[in-house]
Amino acid sequence: MSDRINVLIVDDSRLFRAALEDALAGQPDITVVGSVFSSAKSLEFIRATPPQVVTLDVEMPGMDGLATLTEIQAINQSSPASDAVGVIMVSAFTRRGADITVKALQAGAFDFVTKPSGPSPEANLASLRDELLPRIRACARQHRRTAATPRTTKTGVVHAVHPRPKARQLGASRAIVVGASTGGPRALSTLLPELCAKIQVPVLVVQHMPPDFTRSLAESLSRQTGRKVVEAVDGMPLKDAQVFIAPGGKHLLLRGSSDAPLVGLSDAPPENGCRPSADVLFRSAAAVFGRNILALILTGMGCDGTAGLQTIRRAGGYIIAQDEATSVVWGMPGSAVQAGLADEVRPLPEIASAAVAMFKASAAGD
Repeated sequence: MSDRINVLIVDDSRLFRAALEDALAGQPDITVVGSVFSSAKSLEFIRATPPQVVTLDVEMPGMDGLATLTEIQAINQSSPASDAVGVIMVSAFTRRGADITVKALQAGAFDFVTKPSGPSPEANLASLRDELLPRIRACARQHRRTAATPRTTKTGVVHAVHPRPKARQLGASRAIVVGASTGGPRALSTLLPELCAKIQVPVLVVQHMPPDFTRSLAESLSRQTGRKVVEAVDGMPLKDAQVFIAPGGKHLLLRGSSDAPLVGLSDAPPENGCRPSADVLFRSAAAVFGRNILALILTGMGCDGTAGLQTIRRAGGYIIAQDEATSVVWGMPGSAVQAGLADEVRPLPEIASAAVAMFKASAAGD
């Protein structure tokens, strides 16, 4: 299989198609093999000569990006794994754009980028290049891996690199903290409905997303879980049976004491290039709850969360990482596992049941 990444651009705006081509121009490993203005044209192209990656406009006349994604996935299902097409959504900062983007991510789009609206064309081009290139490369890596070794969801736990002593007493967890990035919206759609049905403690989630998109994510997850899922607001009391999503552009953290914990937000500088950052949430959770915290680290690029998990581990909290086979990108959970921080490494469909089992064990231990 060629190392070059063939990319198809799909956008109804001629000017933005040109901007995308400029952003990808000159990359030694990327070739723009087509640039089309409609969903119908994109599907014709994919059926004839499937690219590895499609950049897909969210809002188009006629068939929108979500409907087009569904058609691309149907083509993938009927094609050899080597011809699978990965999809990166391209979204405007509109409420409709955010809603469709979240639905597309939950339906299996690899990731998304936003259309920049900076002070100059040069700044917009630089922003687009910075956001798009790593996602295209990560998407291509994932699909090459899938083609080489088709995924299966295996049951059973992979133990931590450095398991804790068996005599260690588990704390009765008071809250669950979650970190996720690429692939996270779909993972959360799988995890949270089951988790919320069986566990009543509050759940705090850092999902790497820009402002406005996290509100759409919270509303979607609220419908799926039947539980109150909200974008966090500074100073909110931490309530049982509620899920708090970090707003895009703000760090989410815990403040106060274990007897009267409060949700906090911060404009502190990004960590690991992220705001919100899972590291910030994890550190604060360890400070407030000590060993009475359960941390889940899910699919995502990079290593955000690892440093914060070290704090949770030192405090005696419990850590479950998503396994490589079910992660869209095994960056964040892989970093935690390689650092020897995970108590358990589980396929995504098993994480909720593993968390429930941990709660029962911690209650018995206390």
